[in-house]
Amino acid sequence: MTFLNPGYLFLLLLLIPVVGWYIWKLRNARASVQISSTMPLKRKYMGWRVWLIHVPFVLRTALVILLSIALARPQMSNRLQSESTEGIDIMMALDVSGTMLGEDFKPNRLEAAKAVAKEFVSSRPNDQIGLVLFAGESFTQCPLTTDHTVLFDLFESVQFGLIEDGTAIGLGLANAVNRMKDSPTKSKVIILLTDGSNNRGDIDPQTAAEIARTYGIRVYAIGVGSYSKEVKVPIHTPYGVQYGTMSSEFDETTLRNIAQLTGGEYFRAKDNKTLRAIYAQIDQLEKTKIRVREYSKRTEHFMPFLLAALACLLLDLVLRHFVLRTIAE
Repeated sequence: MTFLNPGYLFLLLLLIPVVGWYIWKLRNARASVQISSTMPLKRKYMGWRVWLIHVPFVLRTALVILLSIALARPQMSNRLQSESTEGIDIMMALDVSGTMLGEDFKPNRLEAAKAVAKEFVSSRPNDQIGLVLFAGESFTQCPLTTDHTVLFDLFESVQFGLIEDGTAIGLGLANAVNRMKDSPTKSKVIILLTDGSNNRGDIDPQTAAEIARTYGIRVYAIGVGSYSKEVKVPIHTPYGVQYGTMSSEFDETTLRNIAQLTGGEYFRAKDNKTLRAIYAQIDQLEKTKIRVREYSKRTEHFMPFLLAALACLLLDLVLRHFVLRTIAE
């Protein structure tokens, strides 16, 4: 139940002082008389007209209430809503080379990238999302799927050493394109995350970007690495884990070209905070389309209140002029 003109309901507040005045008037209008005994009165009963004396006031109060509700125009609405969702295909291409173990991110670049990527996936329940890994070679860790629970489990098994070391950016990008090129979804996106320069693979990054553009796939390229010249990296040796240093520089020019060629954007992540902000920005850029069609039918329900108010008015007139009529002096 809704009201077309709810402001008229404030008229009900006028009843508060009116009822208060009526009660005050009754208390001050009571007459008193001194008699020797009340026993004779106990044998009598009060006439029905005495009980009816308050009915006109009750009817007038009800009249104001019913008229206020009728003027407010109560309505019932039947609403039908249909919703259609058009998701986005998102393939995440993640670098798992040895340099991704750099500890300028906490706990390292690879683990930080996995954690933020999973947060991103959680925020997009309507999209098909997949995962491609690359280092010296590339393979598909998870094809496009809306079962994000499976995707989360496969993220957990991602670690350094799954693939021969190296950085085959072009091969990783081409693999991601191949996994989504035949999808009927209109909007397709690749999130390419790496911290190195292309040094392996048979496909050049520029060639892979041109293939992506041919299939209408946008690429958001994320370069990972702090601005310090050297980063501490764990090295596995026969004597246990030793720490060495590596250069934090990588090929930003190639990543910018890939993004520009495909209509995407390039981002530089220098720590966990900026990486999370980049994914949040991509989340805003690639919104899932939801079409909602709403049908609403309203029916008026003021007439019963209006008829009830009219009945109160007629009954009040009958009582005052025929039943509770007074003789003026």
